[in-house]
Amino acid sequence: MTKSAKYTSKYADEQGIIHWSAQENKIWNTLITRQLVHIKGKACDEYLVGLEKLQLPLDKIPQLGDVSKVLLETTGWQCYPVPALIGFGEFFKLLSEKKFPVATFIRTNEDLDYIQEPDIFHEIFGHCPLLTNPSFANYTQAYGKMGLNATKEQRLFLARLYWFTIEFGLLNTAKGLKIYGGGILSSPSETLYALTNENVERKALSKDKVIDVLRTPYRIDIMQPVYFMLNSVSDLDRIRELDVDEILQLIEEAKLLGLFDAKFPPKEVA
Repeated sequence: MTKSAKYTSKYADEQGIIHWSAQENKIWNTLITRQLVHIKGKACDEYLVGLEKLQLPLDKIPQLGDVSKVLLETTGWQCYPVPALIGFGEFFKLLSEKKFPVATFIRTNEDLDYIQEPDIFHEIFGHCPLLTNPSFANYTQAYGKMGLNATKEQRLFLARLYWFTIEFGLLNTAKGLKIYGGGILSSPSETLYALTNENVERKALSKDKVIDVLRTPYRIDIMQPVYFMLNSVSDLDRIRELDVDEILQLIEEAKLLGLFDAKFPPKEVA
């Protein structure tokens, strides 16, 4: 999160309005209409309920105040505008205060299919619908509190918990595999890949399996070779039962045991 960003966030005016260009609104329209088709039958019910509550516009980028109004009414959360990249300390602090950081920029056509920095489409479409769900919202806040109490080294392990739940989590439901992770829900290719690829590992996740998540390597720039599955979003309540001291103890145990072998090749250095 300390790297320089390719994109620059936009600032709101005195009325809290961000003025998006016609081209930026067009990109939002392309992204949301395309992804609504891709997630049909694949997104979890809890996400779809939240999406209905938000009533995101198709023709223009939503204003953060409009999204926050719904979040505040349902779970007490709100969107908080941030630069393209922020430090871990600020990230955890915002989550602990029920403020979801949203970088106020949108990708260009060049990065339409993949963007390394999370943009406003990823944050609003991928994550905000589930922030209307109490289990997901409470878990996200608890995660922020965990991070505030972790050391720099511990945060590297803790990042895996965020990655394999909030970003790339799956549900193993009675209706079949469903998606709740925002990193999947905002990506057409990963939406299909996560549910249908026969070569990936899909592992059950429960409170006593959190240490396995902490020991699982990942890369942000590839399709995921490993996913972790809950049965429902409400299962996050069980993981949230781990208090700060317990999660930090698990991190120390994970450090002693070491990481599992990576299921992907090392990243090539230019």
